[in-house]
Amino acid sequence: MMQHFAGERYWVTMTRLLALTFVLLLNMQGSQMEAQQMEAAKREEKGGHPIVLRVVYDNNPGDDRLTTGWGFGCVVEGLPKTILFDTGGNGDILLGNMNKLDIMPDDIDLVVLSHIHGDHVGGLGEFLKQNSDVSIFLPAAFPERFKMDVRATGAEVVETSKPQRICPGAFTTGVLGIGIKEQGIYVETADGIVVITGCAHPGIVNITRAAKGNADKPVSAVLGGFHMGGASEKKVSDVIRDLRELGVNKVGPCHCSGDRTRRMMKEAFGDNYMKLCVGGRITFAKPVAGNEQNQLLAQ
Repeated sequence: MMQHFAGERYWVTMTRLLALTFVLLLNMQGSQMEAQQMEAAKREEKGGHPIVLRVVYDNNPGDDRLTTGWGFGCVVEGLPKTILFDTGGNGDILLGNMNKLDIMPDDIDLVVLSHIHGDHVGGLGEFLKQNSDVSIFLPAAFPERFKMDVRATGAEVVETSKPQRICPGAFTTGVLGIGIKEQGIYVETADGIVVITGCAHPGIVNITRAAKGNADKPVSAVLGGFHMGGASEKKVSDVIRDLRELGVNKVGPCHCSGDRTRRMMKEAFGDNYMKLCVGGRITFAKPVAGNEQNQLLAQ
């Protein structure tokens, strides 16, 4: 009888201990989840989710799944709005590459066009057939017929001339150039601004200088088309020198930049050279919260 009672008491005690252990484990799990949520919130506040740039259109081969074509287009993700900068020269290629990269037309909130040349605006029509619920930032110098055709799809046309905020953390450089009117964009990151150009007809140095002056921040990187396909070694060397004098840390020439430019810049910038091609993906850390550009350009 005593042995039976002792055994029963043993199992009651073990049951209570197991229940207590279970409660403690639940509390620990809850504390861990709360800690993880707090850490995620801190990362969010500090810009823990990166800004991602993906090249969806370029004439330099990269990702074997994708189709190359003369022109340029890239998607900037990680900001309050997802931006398509330039649309390449062919809508089928643009949309096909985006689809293979799991970027749907409806993912795009804003479109920015650098200049009127067909290898940068040629894909817009097919894109708008899939998503016309976008705002399109384009130089005011674009032909009126082009603007009318865009508006006819239901898309909003935003004409630009001076530097302008596209969305929090992203800005146009302002329209530059005497002959071909062109604008670039720049994005604020933890290390400074990242300047993105379509073809850089006004000069990659001039566009970079304008962006730096507008932002009043250091230039972390410059990438896109540099319009230096036929540039001499001296010209490329001069541009490298000028970019360094502007404090540029990283470069990523593609599209119309030319083989010589890419080779010489890779030699000059070493590990800070970014190889850009169709399917290329580059990430940048967001700036610390509250460190956005002043409100002068934010209006």
